[in-house]
Amino acid sequence: MATELELKAVVADPAALRQKLDEAGGVLRFHGMMRDRRLDKGSELTGRDQVLRVRLWADEDGSQPLAEVAWKGPTSVSPAGYKHREELEFNLDDGFAALRVLEMLGYVVVEAIDRYVEVFELDGTVARIEWFPRMDVLVEIEGAPDGIEQVIALSGLPRESCLPDSLAAFSQRYSARTGRPAILAEASLGGEAPGWKDQ
Repeated sequence: MATELELKAVVADPAALRQKLDEAGGVLRFHGMMRDRRLDKGSELTGRDQVLRVRLWADEDGSQPLAEVAWKGPTSVSPAGYKHREELEFNLDDGFAALRVLEMLGYVVVEAIDRYVEVFELDGTVARIEWFPRMDVLVEIEGAPDGIEQVIALSGLPRESCLPDSLAAFSQRYSARTGRPAILAEASLGGEAPGWKDQ
C-alpha cells in the first residue's frame, strides 16, 4: 500500500507553468484525456471516506494506452500540511471491462470527472496540469515533501495558494466566485465547449 501526499492550486497561466516545468527539466509523460469514474454501492464507500475509481487515459491521438483501478482510504492532512491518504492502484489494458466487472458486483458509477491533462515528472515528483469542462485550471503536485516544495518554488505559484483541499472544495470556490456551477463531467455540458479547448 502506498501513501499519497499532494497539494493542488489554481493556475492562472498554464502556458507559463508549462514553460517553467520544461525549463527546470520536467519530462512530459502524458498529455491527453483523463477520465475518472468513481463507483460506490449505496453509500458504502462514501460513508467511510473511501474511493473506488477506474481511470481511463486517452492520448492525443485518441488511443487508450492505460487504465488504472484504485482504492483510496480516508483523507487527512499531514502535520506538514499535505493532503494524505493511503492508496492501492494497479494498471490494466481494458478499463471498460474493469467497470463492467465492478458493476456486476453491484457497484455503480456515482461520479464522472473528465479532464484534459499534461503530466510532468521532475525528479520523482509529478505535476499534473488539469483543464476541466468548466472550472479553473488546476495543478496537482504529488510526491515526497521535498519534491513538492521544489516544484512549487520553481513554478512561481504563491506557496499559500497550494492547498491540501479536495477537488470538490476547488469546485465550490469556483462556483461562489463566478456565480456559475463548476462542471466536471463532459456529458453535463450540453452544447457548451469544454474548457480544455482553450488550453
